[in-house]
Amino acid sequence: MKRSVALAAALLVGLTSAGTLPGAAFADGGGPAGNHDERGGGGNHHDTEGAVFVQTNKAEGNTIKVYDRDEDGRLSKAGEYETGGLGGFTIGAPLDALASQGSLVYHHGLLFAVNAGSNTVTVFRVDGTRLHKLQVIWSGGLLPVSIAARGDLVYVLNAGGEGSVQGFELHKGRLSRVEDANRSLGLHNGNPPAFGTAPAQVKIDPDSEFVLVSTKGANVMFSFEIGRDGELARNPVVSDAGNTPFGFTFDSEDSVLVTESGANAVSRFELDDDGALDQVGPSVPNGQQAPCWIQRVGDYFFVANAGSSTISSYRVDDDGKLQVVKEVAADTGGGSIDMTTSDGFLYVQNATAGNVQGYEVHDDGSLSLVTTVEGLPKFADGIGMEGIAAS
Repeated sequence: MKRSVALAAALLVGLTSAGTLPGAAFADGGGPAGNHDERGGGGNHHDTEGAVFVQTNKAEGNTIKVYDRDEDGRLSKAGEYETGGLGGFTIGAPLDALASQGSLVYHHGLLFAVNAGSNTVTVFRVDGTRLHKLQVIWSGGLLPVSIAARGDLVYVLNAGGEGSVQGFELHKGRLSRVEDANRSLGLHNGNPPAFGTAPAQVKIDPDSEFVLVSTKGANVMFSFEIGRDGELARNPVVSDAGNTPFGFTFDSEDSVLVTESGANAVSRFELDDDGALDQVGPSVPNGQQAPCWIQRVGDYFFVANAGSSTISSYRVDDDGKLQVVKEVAADTGGGSIDMTTSDGFLYVQNATAGNVQGYEVHDDGSLSLVTTVEGLPKFADGIGMEGIAAS
């Protein structure tokens, strides 16, 4: 199952993009000097309030829209904040401009946002529904599209050019680059890259031993071992990961669920001690089109199917077998992309409809629509909103 980095790179030879950059929306480098997607679940009492954050990814100036969440899951407008950077896009994106999962991440009272068009990351301190900008820092590469945070370590996935991962140490709300934690993915993309060949997500395993990256075009995932100070191994383990692996999340400390957007399915993998991924059982199709994003809520895993504008639900049974609960748990009707969860509610970003929908997750994994907020940037001319998180 393992492959060498050279072989993984060879799979991508010729899969380059050749788009031109729109005005000042992109820079070629430089810039200003527990991930909680597992929280919540069915059966919660919904007795707390929180906030939902939506990244507009506007090319002329990226912003974060903030919504107050009441105990019934309903959202109301609470403000909009500039990130100090620019939104961006991949070439040929059908409705998800950044072609990624995890472009906006909430972690221990902080909010991390990618500014894909200016190659930077913004750090906000979250105070209820108010954001306080703490830092704008260079992402360490071109076109940042995904962020992973766990403990005091943060890693950013850059999709442009060769693609890269950059590691940061988090201290008192500020990021500082970790020495020897910038690693190339060896891709052969332009900047911006083509939608189909851009890497999709970065994530840290629950034991903080590996940084994992999914790459759509090569059908593989990279696993970089993390050193004691956050540095990354120079030679990652590269594993087959199905047909066009996109989003992924953890079922347990050593089990990973990966969406296969090319096969319209989800697969389960065991993460070995050396970082290799071994598939457990066959891929499980859901009868929908383009499943890309996956979000865990309690015992259930929800998959956003961009091509069908639907949400599917999965679970892992007591024997470790992955199974579909409902092929269509919800019909969003608007180009379902990124998702987040808070206090047993699932929030879905619908790119073509320009809205966010909130669903209550019941004990049996079924969904009930409880809120819809409109007026968000609709996907048009190759760019639109992408990125959603919650406190």
